[in-house]
Amino acid sequence: MKRYTLRAMWPAAAALAVAVAATLWLALRPPPPAAAPEALVIATNTEYVGACPVMAAQAKGYFAGQRLAVRLQPYTSGREALLAVTSHRADMATVADIPIMFFAMDGAPIRVVSTIFRTGRDHGLVARRDRGISSPADLKGKRIGVTLSTSGHFTLEVFLNRQRLDTRDVQLVNYPPDALQQAITDGKVDAVSGWDPFLGAAAESLGGNGIRFGGADIYESIYNMVALAPYIHQRPGTMVRLLRALEQGERFCRDQPGASVAFFPRLSAGQATAMLSAWPAHHFGLELDQSLLLVLEDQSRWAIKAGLTGAREVPNFLDYIYLDGLKAVSPSEVTIIY
Repeated sequence: MKRYTLRAMWPAAAALAVAVAATLWLALRPPPPAAAPEALVIATNTEYVGACPVMAAQAKGYFAGQRLAVRLQPYTSGREALLAVTSHRADMATVADIPIMFFAMDGAPIRVVSTIFRTGRDHGLVARRDRGISSPADLKGKRIGVTLSTSGHFTLEVFLNRQRLDTRDVQLVNYPPDALQQAITDGKVDAVSGWDPFLGAAAESLGGNGIRFGGADIYESIYNMVALAPYIHQRPGTMVRLLRALEQGERFCRDQPGASVAFFPRLSAGQATAMLSAWPAHHFGLELDQSLLLVLEDQSRWAIKAGLTGAREVPNFLDYIYLDGLKAVSPSEVTIIY
């Protein structure tokens, strides 16, 4: 009887030994290799204050913390950055509302993942006093440098309308954003319309001979993260991780303006001081707000009326918004009606 009992215990003892050995093996084996970071190319204006959340996420390691190996591809305008995406030279782009409107009117399959920045202090005009310009009304009949089909162009149209003028009352000269300063400094134009830092550089180069016009009631820049629809829908998890990193980046920019200005080393001392003084008027934050749709609709009507697009109908811009990413990260910031 005793011999039978011991024999019956052998399978249980053997099973226990196997379990102990398995536990030891699991405890001592090396951990599995971490998943490789996902490569991501973001086309952005690395000199524009609105790109601060992207610059902070890169410099402070927030992208890396979300397993994203991000490479920044520099451009001087949102239009060129978005063109890099649609031509498959970049995965995502930071871009203001005007280029989004134009690309949507052309039927490009783009989607706004999130707004990352708003301000009414970065656009306007700079004019030469020695050309007889001391007030906005003096712009009539003048040569104005501008980057056509950009937010600088839209700002100029709105500004002129406030003076009971339109583009037929001035002569527009098309320049890339980074060529506006030289054009007005050399006297090739009487004024320029655009955005900082290029506008600030133009004013700085003219010194006392320059006068700047602008204001939050003329144009509020709404700066966004955008990608192609197929890219987004193939990588929903990537969009969530990207937004989490940007959320950390925008918080850094909001809370630490002095340290954030250091992300823009190409600014002159005067431009850096001006950027810092304007910081309280800037809004850093992830959002998808109904106002973006309303602005895009207004701008599309302007583009149609001015003959700047071949489209004749205002599209449904809700079709150009990707909601799921921000709804997963910060649902309270999704206020678009859908």
